[in-house]
Amino acid sequence: MKQTKKQNTVLRLFSYLHDQRIRLTVVVVSILIYVGLSIWNPMYSAVVIDHLWNGIQAAWKNDVPFSITWENGGRELIQLTVQYFFTWIFYYLQSYLMANVAENMVLSLRSQVAEKLNRLPLRFFDRNKAGEILSRVTSDLDKITEVMQTGLLKLIVAVGTIIGSLIVMFFYSVPLTLLFLIFMLISILITKAVSGKSLLCASRQQETIGILTGIAEEYYNGRDVIKAYNHETESLEQVARAAAEASEANRKVGFLTNCVNPLIRLLTRLANVVIAVIAGHAMLNGTMTVGIVQAFFQYINQTGEPLTEASYMINSLQAAFASAKRTFQLLDEEEEIPDPIFPLSLNNARGEIRFEHVSFGYNPSKLLMKDISFTASPGQKIAVVGSTGAGKTTLVNLLMRFYEINRGDIWIDGMNTADMSRSGLRKNFGMVLQDTWLFSGTIAENIAYGRPDASREEVINAAKAAKIDYFIRTMPQGYDTMLDNEASILSSGQKQLLTIARIFLCDPPILILDEATSSVDTRTEVEIGKAMKKLMKGRTSFVIAHRLSTIRDADTILFMEHGNIIEQGNHRELLEKNGAYAALYYSQFE
Repeated sequence: MKQTKKQNTVLRLFSYLHDQRIRLTVVVVSILIYVGLSIWNPMYSAVVIDHLWNGIQAAWKNDVPFSITWENGGRELIQLTVQYFFTWIFYYLQSYLMANVAENMVLSLRSQVAEKLNRLPLRFFDRNKAGEILSRVTSDLDKITEVMQTGLLKLIVAVGTIIGSLIVMFFYSVPLTLLFLIFMLISILITKAVSGKSLLCASRQQETIGILTGIAEEYYNGRDVIKAYNHETESLEQVARAAAEASEANRKVGFLTNCVNPLIRLLTRLANVVIAVIAGHAMLNGTMTVGIVQAFFQYINQTGEPLTEASYMINSLQAAFASAKRTFQLLDEEEEIPDPIFPLSLNNARGEIRFEHVSFGYNPSKLLMKDISFTASPGQKIAVVGSTGAGKTTLVNLLMRFYEINRGDIWIDGMNTADMSRSGLRKNFGMVLQDTWLFSGTIAENIAYGRPDASREEVINAAKAAKIDYFIRTMPQGYDTMLDNEASILSSGQKQLLTIARIFLCDPPILILDEATSSVDTRTEVEIGKAMKKLMKGRTSFVIAHRLSTIRDADTILFMEHGNIIEQGNHRELLEKNGAYAALYYSQFE
């Protein structure tokens, strides 16, 4: 079963080479010519050396000086030199083209992985650490590139050279070749035993690297919290344990990859010694010439050294296949439900939203929401309140189709959101999340993220509406001040004001504000509230809030508990009910 899975991984990996048939054809031709020259060169060198040796012996017998002329060995030496030159040319050509083939193949894989990540549902990212995903996108693909560029080429050349060399060796001497093969058979058995173990260790190596990367990324992002709670020692210990596991896995892979070479070289040297003794006796008997003996030893080196490289590269290929397996596991992850072939189009929505008997669970067998129903009329302000974990953010995530509902329907302006494309649906929404996100770029570019074509004047007006224009102008380069992805020069409140400015600039028909003012002070919150009230006028708005003072003017308040709406109505109606909402409201103002 494992062998079948490995074969499927290999076949799937090589299927990415189909689009590079021309380059591969040239590579194959270059390999054939290179291998052919590698086999022919020792044979021809035997002819040249025997020719020179006979000339030297004749000159010695006749007591005359020996000299190399065009007719007396010079022509053959020039031809041998030209053969060696073309051997180098075709080696360079195949190496250069194979590097291109490998890079193009991995580029195709990287592109597919990037596209795949955009099609994966949020639940995939919920259950996988960012560092582990990052390791599949970087280290796994780098391992494939490294091995495919050199390892596969060397393996193919090694196999061709070994087969051709053995044929010529049998032609020269069957007994010596059989003796050499006994030593090589022992080498092959050792290589096979090690390669099976190497694949398991290589898989473990990539897993430990992914875990270590995930922990490092997690602790880097949470470094302030770690310091605040004095958990530096514990976090360092956990990183050290993950690093130790990765180090142990790397050590095993490194040992298994490198331990075979010295052993096989030792066996090759022993074979050389034994064969040298027998070949020397054959020369004394006249059954083998000097040229043939030296050619035979060239073939031993051409067979023994490629066999050593082949054993090394087989183990390296195991690591590449382990990385490819992890990459294909990512590519095979279940994707979001595809958009309809002919999606409904909704431009500039009026904002009538209906949830009809909606049920949802991150795990279909354990529903978080059961039979949720409510209606939001165009222009209404809908507040969603409740304790932490009640399902408030999940509710708006379903509205945006970040997750697919298990049962029921969600309607916007009479259109079922399931019949719309995700991009077509989401262009009608503006969303400010509790967790701010800014990218590397200028402040102006961050504000214009939703409308890259916006003019500078529009960007400034949006910043003024979000009450952050004055602060931006105090920055060194104003709106052209560069931010990194953490925006470390800004406070949490200033970051959130920038994301609010994005919404003002996009001017969407439907708003979702998930604790949009949670990181600003009370005075700024009041100012933003005024601007928000102006922005929300005539627009359907969903406001998630913990401070109930900010949503008293809501047209409808949905009070959620354990994923269900247990109360709904306006502020006055819910206070009159004296239920869960009233209890929470009064508790905040005691």
